[in-house]
Amino acid sequence: MKVLILRSAGTNCDRETAHAFSLVGGTPEFLHINELLANPGALANYRVLALPGGFSYGDDLAAGRVLATEMRMKMLPELQAFVADGGMAIGICNGFQVLAKTGLLPGPAENGQTITLTHNNSHRYEDSWVDLEVTSDKCAWTRKGESYFVPIAHAEGKLVASDATLDALEANDQVVFKYAGRNPNGSHRDIAGICDETGRVLGLMPHPERHIEPWQHPYWTAAGLATQADGLRLFENALASAH
Repeated sequence: MKVLILRSAGTNCDRETAHAFSLVGGTPEFLHINELLANPGALANYRVLALPGGFSYGDDLAAGRVLATEMRMKMLPELQAFVADGGMAIGICNGFQVLAKTGLLPGPAENGQTITLTHNNSHRYEDSWVDLEVTSDKCAWTRKGESYFVPIAHAEGKLVASDATLDALEANDQVVFKYAGRNPNGSHRDIAGICDETGRVLGLMPHPERHIEPWQHPYWTAAGLATQADGLRLFENALASAH
């Protein structure tokens, strides 16, 4: 399973994301956005597109805005064809912000941007661990009923949308992750991650790639090592779905 790890100025979670895919048998390759924009058709050579976390272009205009604008203006047809042909995509943290601003999430992209990720209710950067529950049967990256304990690290993680958009997401089974017990940023309806209508494009604010080894769990010395780290399950699900 060839995985394209897309980088730009400010990306800083690319190696962790690549390592996660490698652990489940994927073959990750790094590509800078400038290289992909010079040859957008190269996207068809991959099975999975991953947009890692970080601060693309410094988040100067808004989190993910510049990278999203480049992708939407210069390669949207190729992105749509990639998904239509069965490709899978994931946007983690800043990557989720990018996918939302391109319109690929929640989609369809021709409708433009219908959700955003904005400043946390706390008005500060949040860096902690959260409990998540999977609420969707549709998403290829997850299995309904799963629970995850993974870290967050963001200042603009509050998902905001109109009631009509939120109602449609819930009716279409596109709400994949919800914060369980504690909502760290004030996201509407406790939403931590969503997918598109195909179920193959996933965006989430928490970082599953930062909990792929059991010893990364903050309480492992007291609770003991788990047999599997929570975040790794998501990448295993993707590998199974991609085949």
